[in-house]
Amino acid sequence: YLNAMRLVQQVETGCFLECRISKIQGEEDGGSAYSCLYLAPTSEKLEEYHATHAPALQQDHALRFGGKFAAFRTNLTVIEEFKAP
Repeated sequence: YLNAMRLVQQVETGCFLECRISKIQGEEDGGSAYSCLYLAPTSEKLEEYHATHAPALQQDHALRFGGKFAAFRTNLTVIEEFKAP
């Protein structure tokens, strides 16, 4: 579900350039933990996502998996990028 549906839906809103899903190394209470990182082109696009798209997608996720997941959100501002030549 996470790969095939939700992440694609979020990127298809047009508010993000890409999404990366990573497995967090180590185990949390005997289970697996994952991190999803979304790259928005502007803070306005991120605000649009939160105002227009996030409530319905979050509600759908809660209905499907209520009590079986933990979620938190952190917004980061890129200060500088360093890429391999």
